[in-house]
Amino acid sequence: MRTFIKRASLYLVVAVFGFVVGVLGLYVQKIRGGPCLEPWHTEELEGEFKAARADVQTFEDYLRLEEELFEQLDEQVYSQIGTGPAYGLIRYSSGSRSDPGRWEENWNRSYEVPVINPVGGVLLLHGMSDSPYSLRALGQSLNAHGYWVVGLRLPGHGTVPSGMKTVRWQDMAAAVRMAFNHLVENVGPDAVHIVGYSTGAPLALDLTLGEMARDGSALPESLVLISPAIGVTPVAAFAKWQGRLAIFPGLEKAAWTGVEPEYDPFKYNSFTANAGDLVFRLTRHVAAAVEAAAADSLIEDFPPTLAFLSTVDATVSADAVIDNLFEHLAPGSHELVLYDINRNKVARSVLVSDPGPLTNRLMADDGLPFALTLIANENGEGDQLVQFRKQARSAVVVTEPMGASWPRGVISLSHVALPFPTDDPLYGLGPPPAEDRVFLGEMAVRGERGLLRFPASWLMRIRHNPFYEFQEARILDWLEGSN
Repeated sequence: MRTFIKRASLYLVVAVFGFVVGVLGLYVQKIRGGPCLEPWHTEELEGEFKAARADVQTFEDYLRLEEELFEQLDEQVYSQIGTGPAYGLIRYSSGSRSDPGRWEENWNRSYEVPVINPVGGVLLLHGMSDSPYSLRALGQSLNAHGYWVVGLRLPGHGTVPSGMKTVRWQDMAAAVRMAFNHLVENVGPDAVHIVGYSTGAPLALDLTLGEMARDGSALPESLVLISPAIGVTPVAAFAKWQGRLAIFPGLEKAAWTGVEPEYDPFKYNSFTANAGDLVFRLTRHVAAAVEAAAADSLIEDFPPTLAFLSTVDATVSADAVIDNLFEHLAPGSHELVLYDINRNKVARSVLVSDPGPLTNRLMADDGLPFALTLIANENGEGDQLVQFRKQARSAVVVTEPMGASWPRGVISLSHVALPFPTDDPLYGLGPPPAEDRVFLGEMAVRGERGLLRFPASWLMRIRHNPFYEFQEARILDWLEGSN
């Protein structure tokens, strides 16, 4: 009997070992397959900012370094890529329809728009793999209303996707601090607001919580968070392990969770394992800081915070925005705006998951320490929208007309849609007048599956916000009320 058990155990160990080796073999084969790495995946630009650089201490230093960085980009990448019709949709081909140089301004770079006698300052922080273009429209409107605006290019962004293989969130946080201090010096310590989109949101929170942990002398006047990345899927925790395989010869592609064609002038399509790990670490850091600050009671004196979020978001956790942030803030000056799905057009039977439980829980909870606005169908028989609003610690729901309805064919917003107006020249509702530039907004493409390198899910995802005017007006009112 003992011999049988030993043999059985040996067979089991061999079987498990063989299974593991087989799975690893298939995984390695998958990694080595797929599209080839291009120069923008392999070239490393040495001029990128790192937090440890002693020669970059101010925003002016950062802009100077950024100028050198873009000169390196031209020398190391653009000079290697051919031109002409065969390269018509390659971002790094000079003169192509996807070349950022086609635009009046290269929105991949940090920018500053000062004003005389500003009513305040606003720091705009874009999301992961994005660029300052993400909040371009809002920045222009804020500037027109008297705000001194800085749109920061976060380290690793706006150049080549390979920059995302080594960047750390601490590098981004250091750049945010320099840009914030620059605005404080120019408009005063009590007049700087931060708008953070996606990963820009936890960076805004990191700066705020860090300042509160010190002396709180230079807190942001208010925060506006758009599709905030407060929590991400736990699967992101494994990204760093995949990335470490890239040190082995032949497994360079392990540094990437997605290698895609680069046709977007202001956003990377390819995504690195490090970027996923970075967001995971940053959100965990911020969640721990919030929890520590709220260890004894709700957090007092936190800057007024307004957040906009779609109830369905394939990139970030909607629940985490509430559970990891808003429920820890003392009531009185914070609000969450939720965009529901178009319930007149979507039958529950075809949904992968229904966000109804989240909205129902929030609307029924009279103890929420924050105000809530739910943008939803007025009823189940039409596309007209209303605002269901209630104040913090209240069960009273006030219904206000939205003055808008769901556009034809739109069943929900998306993570990437919220910051962009319908007339956005890159992601908007219809092609712009400039036909010499790529357009990535609403496209009706029909044909056989597998023909295009664009996945069907990409073509279906809405990339602009039909209710952007409402959202922008709320932001302007919010900043004015916080000044």
